Amino acid sequence: MRVSPLSQHPHPDRTNGIKGAVERKASLRVVTFIYCASVFLSAPVRAQDTSDLPDAPSRGSSHSQQEDEPYERVTSWHRLPKDFLHDQKAIWLFPVQLAKGRHWAPMLAVTGLTAGLLVADPHAMPYFRSHQRNLDDINDVFDSYITTGEVIAVPASLMLSGYIRHDDYQVDTAMLAGEAYADSAIVDLAIKAVARRERPSDVRPGAPFTDTFFSAGKSPFKGSSFPSGHAAGVFSVATVVASRYHKHAWVPWLAYGFATAVSLSRVTTISHFPSDVFLGAALGYTITRYQVLIPR
Repeated sequence: MRVSPLSQHPHPDRTNGIKGAVERKASLRVVTFIYCASVFLSAPVRAQDTSDLPDAPSRGSSHSQQEDEPYERVTSWHRLPKDFLHDQKAIWLFPVQLAKGRHWAPMLAVTGLTAGLLVADPHAMPYFRSHQRNLDDINDVFDSYITTGEVIAVPASLMLSGYIRHDDYQVDTAMLAGEAYADSAIVDLAIKAVARRERPSDVRPGAPFTDTFFSAGKSPFKGSSFPSGHAAGVFSVATVVASRYHKHAWVPWLAYGFATAVSLSRVTTISHFPSDVFLGAALGYTITRYQVLIPR
């Protein structure tokens, strides 16, 4: 039986259409799963066993109770702008804490690992560039716009579910995730504006992945690579969810697993160097865990 040439080589438009449909379906499944997980977190199982679930704290809880439960911070729309400014002041005055001899161990650890990855970047990226086509299907699912939507969908679905179920704790979690995302984004953009690093995808084929910093014309809003905004944003949101629902053993694994997958995809898509991703993830985690979630 003779096979038509058209059947051997599908039309490019048809192939692109099928590929786009697969991406949309994959993204829809992820967003649907995120919403279902947020609903499950607030499911009415408290009546069966309230000893191991993070019940919504009373708005009138005492200061001593908040100190005993560092993840039980409450917030509101009225307090959110003030809290954000409070966070930014503490973040940018962090060198003062170093001058007082505090936090040197974690700071040196993050700085050392980032420096090590900076040295390794030029040696690692040729591998990811040469194998990029082998990861096309995975990279399509972790497209930049898709992953941004998925990260935003986490606090959005938590807030929607919280309002529907009248769960103040879940609404607070959504607002804290938004606060953490904004805090990490400000720091991320400030560093990008100074570093102005080329993205791996901007390096010409065959050219070495060196001398990528201080590239003229790189905007911190689009183009500057160091650090990764996706990694900072997804780890800030994941840290809020994992910390406030840590009594559910599966939540931290799911939250940090999702954050790790999104962050690593920034390397496989040739959008970022490994050092960009590591520093972004470290910023998102530390800003959230040690500033946003501390009792007020």
